[in-house]
Amino acid sequence: MSALLEVNNLRVSFSQDGEVTQAVRGVSFTVDRGETVALVGESGSGKSVTALSTVSLLGDSAHVEGSVTYDGAEMIGASKQKLMEVRGNDISFIFQEPMTSLNPLHTIEKQLAESLALHQGLTGGAARARILELMEKVGIRDAESRLGAYPHQLSGGQRQRVMIAMALANRPDILIADEPTTALDVTIQAQILELLAELKSSEGMGLLFITHDLGIVRKFADKVCVMKDGEIVEAGNAAEVFANPQHAYTRTLLAAEPSGRPQPVADDAEMLVETDDLKVWFPIQAGLMKRTVGHIKAVNPSSISVRAGETLGIVGESGSGKTTMALAIMRLIASEGGVSFRGQDLRQWSTKDLRSLRKYMQIVFQDPFGSLSPRMTCAQIIAEGLAIHRVDQNRAPRELVAEVMEEVGLDPGLMDRYPHEFSGGQRQRIAIARAMVLRPKLVVLDEPTSALDMTVQVQIVDLLRGLQERYGLAYLFISHDLKVVRAMSHKVVVMKQGDIVEGGASEDLFENPQTEYTRTLLAAAV
Repeated sequence: MSALLEVNNLRVSFSQDGEVTQAVRGVSFTVDRGETVALVGESGSGKSVTALSTVSLLGDSAHVEGSVTYDGAEMIGASKQKLMEVRGNDISFIFQEPMTSLNPLHTIEKQLAESLALHQGLTGGAARARILELMEKVGIRDAESRLGAYPHQLSGGQRQRVMIAMALANRPDILIADEPTTALDVTIQAQILELLAELKSSEGMGLLFITHDLGIVRKFADKVCVMKDGEIVEAGNAAEVFANPQHAYTRTLLAAEPSGRPQPVADDAEMLVETDDLKVWFPIQAGLMKRTVGHIKAVNPSSISVRAGETLGIVGESGSGKTTMALAIMRLIASEGGVSFRGQDLRQWSTKDLRSLRKYMQIVFQDPFGSLSPRMTCAQIIAEGLAIHRVDQNRAPRELVAEVMEEVGLDPGLMDRYPHEFSGGQRQRIAIARAMVLRPKLVVLDEPTSALDMTVQVQIVDLLRGLQERYGLAYLFISHDLKVVRAMSHKVVVMKQGDIVEGGASEDLFENPQTEYTRTLLAAAV
């Protein structure tokens, strides 16, 4: 008896300007009912292209060969009518970033209703009842009150649950989940994985799970296929592959986990940043006169300190106040309470006065592609701050750019390329170089590794620790990846709903958490 989804000798190439790129090279695997098959590998290995090929969702530039059968019917070369019947009905997708997959102009109810009307002909009261059933099934609390919400009014975890509800709306046989938990907090990630496992069991679905996170695969998958350069280099029972990997690349992936600890901080290290009851409350205004009727309590009175050469890890779920606290310390948003930098109280400093401090306080953001201008070259991006802050004007900017590019592991010969011509890891190095060229004292690292492959994560962690040791940098390291936080941080504070619920030395907190919330976070880490 054949499998529900069977891929045989799949080959995919793309043609552009006369050049042909081989993206997938002879891939074969099967997915059966009630089975989870994981495709793992680094960015560019061909995972997503393979998944999109199953129902011909690639563009016109793609040339697809081989065979993909669903329930015995060939999908490659199938008619548009046949593919329309299968897509969304029998084979559904959950994509990595729900904010770009959901229509920002339509309510959640409208988007779910469109799917039901298109595939099942459900409208009116029947559609609404099915929508509420789906939303409750995927764990969205108080579902009826959320029907009129727009995507931006939901948290990341809630948006991902809506995407799952849409994928499940038509009771598919195969669910293809492409990095569905990458940007989620560990507790939300654990809930989404548990939900998918329950639905797979109750609905009898086959699940094709695409990820670069081997911790998820270890807990979640029945079979695993390891991809590299468009080929499956190793495949088999997940437990056996993890216990006894046969291919060198698989062993490299399994070993790619942030490890080690940062260098100890010198006893006489300068106190760089201190806060005294720092508070950020955003007013809620209503009525014609826009009176303040309440507050969103983003950060409640909090006190932290960071010395030169020290990393303070800030962890907690989305909305806990992590990034807001960092932005308040940088004086990029309004706050109450004390903030001192190198012994100077910043409360009385004007915006103009603060400009002289900006070069000493820099930020590296989560998404390097979103934070780098697509219209500027690598050299222009890195050098922009040099002109603004008049740094080292005795040397040519390109000389300084070349120097910092070498420091962060980039070839200076690439400085005239644009961001889209670099990999994700290289773009993050450009973002780090842009901050480091100003020789800052404090760097805020806001989820700098979450979108990166495991092997690249290790490289970036090693790079950041090396730069810290060389220049005595202080880091505020914001992340939901607790393995990376442990490898980077001297101290950790745990935030929940604007409060610091626990803080202390990194090893003490990880080995002996004092609060139930911290224990929950650590238990949820895959």
